[in-house]
Amino acid sequence: MAGSIRIRATLTGDVAEVKALMRHPMETGQRKDSAGNKIPAHFITEVKATSGDKTVLQAHWGAAVSQNPFLSFRIKGAKAGDTVKVQWLDNKGQTGAGEATVK
Repeated sequence: MAGSIRIRATLTGDVAEVKALMRHPMETGQRKDSAGNKIPAHFITEVKATSGDKTVLQAHWGAAVSQNPFLSFRIKGAKAGDTVKVQWLDNKGQTGAGEATVK
């Protein structure tokens, strides 16, 4: 699922505001399909954001996060032209990533 994150980073002063929209089903494992069978759990477990070679955010998520999650955070000390990368890992070992240049 590489490239599954739409990301934007805008600079105000020395603070970059990063907004990321992640495409993911985020199934809890509690819902049932039309035949009454449980839909297997499939959700993001880890999210990591880096700016350059520095980790600026690391989070551990669970099944309670909604489908196609939206993440917003700020990076102090950012400069125009910096690259921000957001990556996720889910409970099935799949990954997704996206990056943006701070403008």
